[in-house]
Amino acid sequence: MAKLWAGRFEKDVDALANDFHSSIRFDCRLYKQDVWGSIAHARMLSKQGIIPPADAEAIVNGLETILADIESGNVSFDTAAEDIHMNIETLLIDRIGEAGKKLHTGRSRNDQVATDMRLYMMEAIKDVQNKVAALVSELVKTAEANLSTVMPGYTHLQKAQPVTLAHHLTAYGEMFKRDWERLADCYKRTDVLPLGSGALAGTTYPLDREWVAKELGFSAISMNSLDGVSDRDYCVEFLNAASLIMMHLSRFCEELILWSTDEFGLVEMDDSYSTGSSIMPQKKNPDMAELIRGKSGRVFGDLMGLLTMLKGLPLAYNKDMQEDKEGVFDGVDTVSLCLDVFTGMFATLTFHEKKMELQAAGGFTNATDAADYLVGKGLPFRSAHEVIGKMVLYCIKEGKSLLELTMDELKEFSPLIENDIYVALSIKACVERRDLPGGPAPEAVAKTIQRIKEWLKNVK
Repeated sequence: MAKLWAGRFEKDVDALANDFHSSIRFDCRLYKQDVWGSIAHARMLSKQGIIPPADAEAIVNGLETILADIESGNVSFDTAAEDIHMNIETLLIDRIGEAGKKLHTGRSRNDQVATDMRLYMMEAIKDVQNKVAALVSELVKTAEANLSTVMPGYTHLQKAQPVTLAHHLTAYGEMFKRDWERLADCYKRTDVLPLGSGALAGTTYPLDREWVAKELGFSAISMNSLDGVSDRDYCVEFLNAASLIMMHLSRFCEELILWSTDEFGLVEMDDSYSTGSSIMPQKKNPDMAELIRGKSGRVFGDLMGLLTMLKGLPLAYNKDMQEDKEGVFDGVDTVSLCLDVFTGMFATLTFHEKKMELQAAGGFTNATDAADYLVGKGLPFRSAHEVIGKMVLYCIKEGKSLLELTMDELKEFSPLIENDIYVALSIKACVERRDLPGGPAPEAVAKTIQRIKEWLKNVK
């Protein structure tokens, strides 16, 4: 098969080199974007009087037929045609003849692929945003049903202070909201048309770039032809946002994996999102959560691979940039699938509320409230901290909790302590008093949930 660029060459490309050079194995997924961009380009060429209207009509009809044939599985791509752009152009020329050779007037594969990638990423970003919003919606639904479900809060993976399940879940809601907003920022910088940049220096043809941008749904055109063909910042930004999503999913999965153990016993995975052991009949493994946790490293690798590929490239386009696609496609596929699986897994979880409340009462999670109680009686906080520290040490030696100490025992530590301490140190009271905005008190969390619900209305 003769290359469309072969005029300057006397020898065919080596077979191995040709296969090495070809990207059709992975950039074939850009076929829709390539056809859309080519149709808009052909119509603009006709509108500007650069090619005859009849040729433009033949090109558009031919491209629409090719798109339909690809989607119905009636097209086999050829590695000899190198990439999706040359495959479609070759098919077009084969089908409509000389008119097809006019399609590439005023453009290069450099600005063509940059346009295809931006169109693809704009669609991918919106899709991932929808999946993030769907997960936040599930989190809110479960949080709303657990406003008063007390559970232990941890620092250093040690029990620290009591919170509520609703408070814990809305913490992840805030993380995923930020992820959605990062994607929205990325979309703004993706929504720029580079077509018209040519290979690097634009073109002498009177192209109407603004018209093409409107046709393709872009909000702006690139303002420097060198940057237009060499910019992949938006791909880096997307993979950065995707990496943060995966990091948040991984942290959440780690907690659910821990909570589902016999040692914690706070949650149980549904059978539909669990697997068993080939040798141990009692096992119920949280494999979906573990896989999501593991796949986070894959997306981090996609980001690092893209940054490393780009870091040494002089302007403008270099063939290295062909290596952007597999990592970006993998990042899109991985984060999309992980969001779908996690959302389904989360929606089917069983939380053991009674076990959570029992666990919240252990580990002296009310010790800070005991110190605050003494502060309320007039003792400086640092002195109160020391008193309660000694009280906790005594309890550990005696095998008691703070609420199990008698009034005589309590008075040994401070004469300021009165009978009202037993009410002040109840786990329920410890949570309910923390009613500052952003705190774990049911009333405060209810307000947080309402704000998230309003946010969801605005992003859907």
